[in-house]
Amino acid sequence: MAGPEPQQLRRLIDRFPQPPDDDQFAHADDLLDGAYDRMAGAWYDRLRDLTDAYADGDALREELLAHAEAVPAFRLSDGAAPLRERRRRLTEAADAHPVIAEVAAWYGDLRDLLEDDPDDLTPVERALHDFGYAVAHGLFLRASAPETVVRRLRLAYRLVGVRIDDTATDGAERTTFTCPYRNLGADRCGKRWLCHEKLDRVDDGYVTYLAERGIDYQRPRGCAGSAQCYSTVARESPEQWWPKTPPDAVSES
Repeated sequence: MAGPEPQQLRRLIDRFPQPPDDDQFAHADDLLDGAYDRMAGAWYDRLRDLTDAYADGDALREELLAHAEAVPAFRLSDGAAPLRERRRRLTEAADAHPVIAEVAAWYGDLRDLLEDDPDDLTPVERALHDFGYAVAHGLFLRASAPETVVRRLRLAYRLVGVRIDDTATDGAERTTFTCPYRNLGADRCGKRWLCHEKLDRVDDGYVTYLAERGIDYQRPRGCAGSAQCYSTVARESPEQWWPKTPPDAVSES
């Protein structure tokens, strides 16, 4: 499972609801601090470029997903605490123009297309995921805090020959490293493809195990144009933001 079909992805990208040129939209986007306008600008242009590169075999699904997650956003909560005034503004913006809800639905479709679907795993990928899930039971035994989890994770990295380059704590435990497998099979499959789209299914097993215990492990990504990758570990957060959180989810809560 290397990602969605390029034509399927192109069709979705082409369906992006472009901002209309009318006063109602201007008012709605102003309520969202201009997030929609920024989304339709440089962020969308870069998304199209990445889609072209993906179709040509020069970008991975992960790079598209990382860019999708970096969408200009309008924050609706501070961690678990709702920001009621900002939620009211999103509801008002959606009432002012239907495109606010439409782009949230489009963004949800984009995330669904780019994120892993366990039902789409090949038998080999499923076996790697299940192996990682089984290993996680021993590797993270009694590890209930991000600080403990990341220490065990870095040990696992080192055991398979990964060099830890830097560590940081900035709301999450971040590990920057150099992977010796990044170009394994590059001549046949493309750079980082075997490493990220196949071998990292073991990490997906870790992700599944830790998510069941309230820990958010963002497995290695961010390797494009660099010899380094990074991963993060944090408490799972119910944080909400538009366009990931649609207006109707706010109005119903």
